[in-house]
Amino acid sequence: MAKAIANGGAVPRMGRYRWLIVAVLFAATTVNYIDRTMLGLLAPTLGDELGWSENDYGNIVTAFQAAYALGFLLMGWLIDRFGPKIGYGIAISIWTIGHVAHGFASSVASFMMARVILGVGEAGHFPAVVRASSEWFPQKERSYAIGWVNSATTIGVILTAPTIAFFMRVLGFDWRETFIVTGAFGVVLLLLWLWLYSNPRESGKVSAAELAWIEHDPPEKIERLGWGAVVTKREAWAYALGKFLTDPVWFLMLFWLPKYFSTTYDVDLKVVLLPMIVMYLLSDVGSILGGWVSSKLIQTGHSVNFARKATMLGAGCCVLPLLFVSGLDNMWLAVVLIGIALAGHQAFSSTILSIPPDMFPKRAVGSVIGLGGFAGGVGGMVMAKSTGLVLDATGGNYTVIFAACTTVYFLAVLAIHTLSPRLAPVAIESEAAAA
Repeated sequence: MAKAIANGGAVPRMGRYRWLIVAVLFAATTVNYIDRTMLGLLAPTLGDELGWSENDYGNIVTAFQAAYALGFLLMGWLIDRFGPKIGYGIAISIWTIGHVAHGFASSVASFMMARVILGVGEAGHFPAVVRASSEWFPQKERSYAIGWVNSATTIGVILTAPTIAFFMRVLGFDWRETFIVTGAFGVVLLLLWLWLYSNPRESGKVSAAELAWIEHDPPEKIERLGWGAVVTKREAWAYALGKFLTDPVWFLMLFWLPKYFSTTYDVDLKVVLLPMIVMYLLSDVGSILGGWVSSKLIQTGHSVNFARKATMLGAGCCVLPLLFVSGLDNMWLAVVLIGIALAGHQAFSSTILSIPPDMFPKRAVGSVIGLGGFAGGVGGMVMAKSTGLVLDATGGNYTVIFAACTTVYFLAVLAIHTLSPRLAPVAIESEAAAA
């Protein structure tokens, strides 16, 4: 079989164990987003009980965003240094501690500290997802796998309210007990990850045919890489700039959509869940479809460069319906248009997450994802501040904000194409060779 592969023969796609790894990462993403979203839904209750001002809550949110952005730099390096099994295990442990710490917090400062711990730990999620995907999936299938995992971000958001309702209304826990008990999700996830994850060759559960499929990309010879080798490459900044421009749109939708529906249609999305479910399920379709299209284009003979950039351009076009949302009287039409835009964003997200393994060896992927996550976090903070200023200046009109959201995807593709015209693998000298 190895000889046939070396001679360019067909690679049999036998075995499905790699999709179990996707299932575990899907579950991990769901837990990750439940943990980060719970405070937002409980904020009104906590604010009344603890006497928070709007500024107090803003400081708590900012603490998470800042820690999340900076945490990407640390966790990306950590996952490259120790591998996804140990690195992600550390990340899960940190964010679970941060999540449980909410149940013991009482002051604004202690909630900020809990959010900082949570943010640092959760920053390890996507570096681990992409690094693990680069180990378990060949290039022509990788974006499809990432698309499935990425779709769980919205599943986590959707499941947060029912999770809180189950523990607080059905089981009768208070909010402190709910934070503490739901920490069990992270503990179970950690045990599951350490039990099931290893690289394909060491797992002992992958057939020879599936291993041949996983490993049929050209082999890499890099043994060890450091930050110095990564940050000097324009390809790393191509990815980071794309994340800086587009990640803020997702943060905008997470943090401002409930307010938009409340002020525009007098609908509380924490109570009336159907509009939120429809919008986020549409976004799931986009995440999976974007990953599938990119992978399918490569499998049918198109270059990686064409497949990734064409998919991202198509995804950007799907965000254009946001131009027609502001001022709509029909809420359900707005729900559909916003849902299509969210689908476009998630299709773009699944595809851009696949780019670092296209250009960088596996031992650098976590660091590159970390750099992009940091840039996206900074962009999210800029977007949050800008959105508040624009809404104050326009009396709550979202037209300019939605219009800006439709342009950033095309700017991101332009930036990526300018800095990496072919998405070709970069030449990086390993630290071992340089020593």
